[in-house]
Amino acid sequence: MSLRSLPNAPTMARPQNYQWDAPSDVLAKWAEHSFAAAPGADADATISIFDVIGEDGWTGTGVTATRITAALRSIGNRDITVRINSPGGDMFEGIAIYNLLRTHPAKVTVEVLGWAASAASIIAMAGDVIRMGLGSFMMVHNAWGLVIGNRHDLREAASLFEQFDAALADIYEARTGMDRVGIERLMDAETFMTAAQAVEYGFADAVDDGVAAPSGDAKSTDRRLMARRQTEAALAKAGFTRTMRSEMLSELIGSATRDAGQPSAARDAGDNPELNAAALQRLIDTIRS
Repeated sequence: MSLRSLPNAPTMARPQNYQWDAPSDVLAKWAEHSFAAAPGADADATISIFDVIGEDGWTGTGVTATRITAALRSIGNRDITVRINSPGGDMFEGIAIYNLLRTHPAKVTVEVLGWAASAASIIAMAGDVIRMGLGSFMMVHNAWGLVIGNRHDLREAASLFEQFDAALADIYEARTGMDRVGIERLMDAETFMTAAQAVEYGFADAVDDGVAAPSGDAKSTDRRLMARRQTEAALAKAGFTRTMRSEMLSELIGSATRDAGQPSAARDAGDNPELNAAALQRLIDTIRS
């Protein structure tokens, strides 16, 4: 088990018709500097979490508890390093991943390379040691998401969200040593912490200038995925939900690739990364203007 005495996060039921999302402002900043790495076990017992938390249906990416379970099984009972650059996402997946890391039988070192926001900040709390790189950030807030339904559904969801907030505060309080009122104030304010502030508040143990993304990560990022992430972030800031963004992007990409100059097979397959990226960039520019 973990070298620290960390609380188990209870398994909680998702509200009916619940949709998760990452904070739009963090998503936008993260999308500009995201790294390319599949969540899984590296040869040196490192797990990279460089994506949204939870399965992202329209890109086929995202970090899930299932993937982390497979990575831990591959590593075995060795010390591990968990590298994080994530805008957050699905709180339920974040809690499940936290519990997986919390019960790992050897030392867990967490390194925040860019962002550990929202659900990703919960995952970071499972570290026996948490180190943050220069220029990295951690962000905490109350549980949130989209719930669709009548007034009874919404009242029930509000009651459940209070329980979610309490569970998150339990984890932060145990790991940081802050008083409960102080934790709740940070969550209510949707607090962004620099690396130094995170150490001051107890959310991290050290600022380490050696914690940085390998130079090859940014260069190897898929251009199409980067364009989609940046476009989605712009749409999120404009107030569109994940479902709406998914539908709009699917339609946009499908339309952009129907170029009469392409062979029919290529048009139908939509295999034109330059055209996709250009169309997505035009949409970003339009939303930003």
